[in-house]
Amino acid sequence: MFTFHGGIHPYDGKDISKDKPIVDYKPKGLLVYPLSQHIGAPCEPVVEIGEHVLVGQLIAKDTGFVSSPIYSSVSGTVKAIEPRRVITGDHVKAIVIENDGLYEEVEFTPNPDYTKLSREEIVSLIQKAGIVGMGGAGFPTHVKVSPKEPDKIEYIIANCAECEPYLTSDYRIMIETPEKLVEGLRIELSLFNNARGILAIEDNKPDCIKILKELTKNDDKITVIPLKTKYPQGSERHLIFATTKRAINSSMLPSDAGCIVNNVDTICSIYSAVVEGRPLLHRIVTVTGDCIKNPQNFRVHIGTNYHELIDEAGGFTKTPEKIISGGPMMGFAIFDLDVPATKTSSALLCLSKDQISAATETACINCGRCVEVCPGRVIPSKLADFAQNGDREQFEKFNGMECCECGCCSYICPAKRFLTQSIKSMRRMILADRKKGGKK
Repeated sequence: MFTFHGGIHPYDGKDISKDKPIVDYKPKGLLVYPLSQHIGAPCEPVVEIGEHVLVGQLIAKDTGFVSSPIYSSVSGTVKAIEPRRVITGDHVKAIVIENDGLYEEVEFTPNPDYTKLSREEIVSLIQKAGIVGMGGAGFPTHVKVSPKEPDKIEYIIANCAECEPYLTSDYRIMIETPEKLVEGLRIELSLFNNARGILAIEDNKPDCIKILKELTKNDDKITVIPLKTKYPQGSERHLIFATTKRAINSSMLPSDAGCIVNNVDTICSIYSAVVEGRPLLHRIVTVTGDCIKNPQNFRVHIGTNYHELIDEAGGFTKTPEKIISGGPMMGFAIFDLDVPATKTSSALLCLSKDQISAATETACINCGRCVEVCPGRVIPSKLADFAQNGDREQFEKFNGMECCECGCCSYICPAKRFLTQSIKSMRRMILADRKKGGKK
């Protein structure tokens, strides 16, 4: 099987929403557009308070190569430019737009025959569209498709794994609009002379595998690879190893191994940007969990308030103990639903029981289970000890920076230790020091 060392098999929860078709949701209230929805430099507003805007109008420009512009997903009036809370709990400068409900659009310029466009023109369209990695990282896509040595890129991998429990947004895209995914992958392949395409998908989605194989049966440059169903199969580093047997570490980029990896929604957004001439205005979000009355997959206007999505899904059947933006393994637990959906929002998970806070952390019993499941081949129990003691030297010596923060160790630990949280905190501190040029 195409897979990697380690990993776990948690309850996936996908049966709750996998058979729910994507529903277009039109927001009713204010929309909030944080100016930092991506890795890199935050955007700069190009609109003023009181200005009327249209769907697809640029409202914030990128301020560097590693940055990504933002467009209004509704028509309406700019009401404020001020700090607003986001899913991490931080307050981020944002543009607030009052939706007029008319959805009047700017004029888009389609390119039905993209083969007539040059490589530079296609990359420019991707950049201007404001596309970022929509699997969670938010890395600007135009940067990914602009490696220093494009002729060394041998694989463009479509991450169709969707290994995070409960999430079904990518699954619904593959079922409902697989043509956009395949054509978007072909657009990416057109940028690289020596590249082949891989549609990498877990084998718990046989219907998607069948559809994608049928669509690519006459394309000798694209291969559909069924992957062993295992978390975190969709992690970029491990997906590359599973499909190509090429290994990368935390100091490398996928392009160093001749690969580029993009999420399903990202690739479909590339299609929309290049062929339809439309910037990134929407994304698919799964609203699910045992507290949701009618779990759904929504096509959400970026900037939509989470409260509205809960209401549209029928509201709560019971008061949730935990609400997570994203999946249970790598998502953010949130304490306030008054936050906007952004380019990197993938799911809103509402659970009746918070198993994490109910757990009692005890001493390590040296069972080795965390080592067995760790896909990064490190020793989580030791790294957590170093992190809790502030021992940066030993943390780095034992390859703590190779942790991908997948959460497998915390999930499997019989002592219920908060391993991932401790390691993640130390990694953030080290990365912050490196950014400042410090050696603490």
